[in-house]
Amino acid sequence: MLDTIKNGLVVSCQALENEPLHSSFIMGKMALAAKQGGAKAIRANSKEDIISIKKETGLPVIGIVKRDYEDSEVFITATKKEIDELIESGCEMIALDATLRTRPNGETFENLITYIRNQAPSVSIMADISSLADAIEAERLKVDCLSSTLYGYTNETKGCKLYENDFEFLKKLVELASLPVIAEGNVLTPEMARRVLEMGAYSVVVGGAITRPQQITARFIEEIQS
Repeated sequence: MLDTIKNGLVVSCQALENEPLHSSFIMGKMALAAKQGGAKAIRANSKEDIISIKKETGLPVIGIVKRDYEDSEVFITATKKEIDELIESGCEMIALDATLRTRPNGETFENLITYIRNQAPSVSIMADISSLADAIEAERLKVDCLSSTLYGYTNETKGCKLYENDFEFLKKLVELASLPVIAEGNVLTPEMARRVLEMGAYSVVVGGAITRPQQITARFIEEIQS
């Protein structure tokens, strides 16, 4: 799958239960529109959405399952339960939280990597990281690629934006990593997407700027009112 997305755009098609577009049917059509626009792959949340998207588009999918647990802040593919659902979905790559935070049910990131390799050796693994320390540990565990997804979304990085200081964090990550680095997180414009690729990102994931109309509308309103 990595060959497919190299230097290309991955579109994240997600809508949570509290969002107006929450529907596997709608996400399938959203992904089809992304495909027609030139997307090389889709990032999607939940077994049901992934199955719908693959049927509608035939594109490779980076799969996640977002689920909240009371005993952990980790919610992106947090346990074996979510991994089993993703394997059943047929997605080509599984993305999971690769931060150093405590996981639910006493799970560990290392054990989950081993579990994926044993249960679905053909499925690639993306590590969603929030720091350089996360990236170092993920590389040690031999994942297939790194993604900047969680930078700005952990207590230690809260408020940080991937594009700050001309993508300073991404620059450091690309310099440090020996694995492909996927840029994801607040990539809001085509110019930003081009910039991260010029800086050495292997691929770029764009979500809300394309597939979440409520966020797009809110940015327009904020600018108008300012």
